[in-house]
Amino acid sequence: MQNLMNVQNLTTSSDNGIDSQRLLIMVNETRKQYGEKPIRNNDFVEKIKDELEGEHYEISVVQKTNNTESEIIHMTLKQALRVAARESKAVRRSLIDKLEQLAASKSQAITTVPALPENYISALEALLESKRSEAALALVNKEQEAELHDLKSLFKEGMTPTQFCKMLNSVNTQKVNHWLADRNWLYNESQSGTRWRATSYARDRYLTEHQHLISVQGADDFIKHQPVLLRKGAERLYVLYRRGKVPMKLNWNGDFTHQKHVSLAS
Repeated sequence: MQNLMNVQNLTTSSDNGIDSQRLLIMVNETRKQYGEKPIRNNDFVEKIKDELEGEHYEISVVQKTNNTESEIIHMTLKQALRVAARESKAVRRSLIDKLEQLAASKSQAITTVPALPENYISALEALLESKRSEAALALVNKEQEAELHDLKSLFKEGMTPTQFCKMLNSVNTQKVNHWLADRNWLYNESQSGTRWRATSYARDRYLTEHQHLISVQGADDFIKHQPVLLRKGAERLYVLYRRGKVPMKLNWNGDFTHQKHVSLAS
C-alpha cells in the first residue's frame, strides 16, 4: 500500500499523459534491474491495447528507417499505472514510484506560465501541425469504422475461428488454432488427441463455447466443447489479419479479402 499512497496525483486534470515508447523504456530498464527479460515494442503495444480495451486513447504510426511502421500509444498516467500493474511484484513497485515522480514533475511544471514564442510564425506553424495531427487522427478513426463495418459481411454468429479465417484470403487455416493457442486464446484439454477449449483469458472476451453431447457405442457419453467467436474476437482477428500477424499460406499473393485501403491502426 505504501507504493499507492500518491496515486491520486496520477488522476488529476494536470495529467497530460505518457506514450508507449517512453513507458516501454521505463519498463525494460526496470526489468533489467531485476533480472527479467525485456519486452518487445510490438508485444508491449498489444499488452497496452488489451489492458485499455474499450477505453479512449490515441495511436500514431511512425515510419522507421527500415521502411516498417511502428505504433505509439498515447495514454494517461492513470492508464499507464494499470499497465504497470501487470508486471511482476518487484518491477511493479519500482514502476509505480517512477510514474508517481513523473506525475509530480508534470504537476509542478504546469504551475509555471509558459512564455509566448518569440517567433510568431513558429507559433502559427506549431498550431498548423497540431491541426494536421487532429485531422490525421480523425481519418484513422473513420477508416477503422469502415473496416469494422466490413466485418458484417464476414462474421456470422456461431463461427469457429477456423471458419471465420476461411473467409479471409490465403489464411493457413490448419495453423490457426495452434497460433491462437500461442496467443493464449485456446488450449488443448486432451493428452491423447486435440480437443480445443477457450482459455479463461479469452472466454467471454473473444470466445465462448458451445457444448455438444457425443454418444459413442460401447463407451460413456461425453460432452464436446467447441470454441466459437464472439463479435469482439472476430474484430480482433480481422485487425491481426490486416497486420499480417495471422499464419498465411506460402503462395499468398499479398492481397486481402477487401481491396480498399484500411488503416492498420486500431
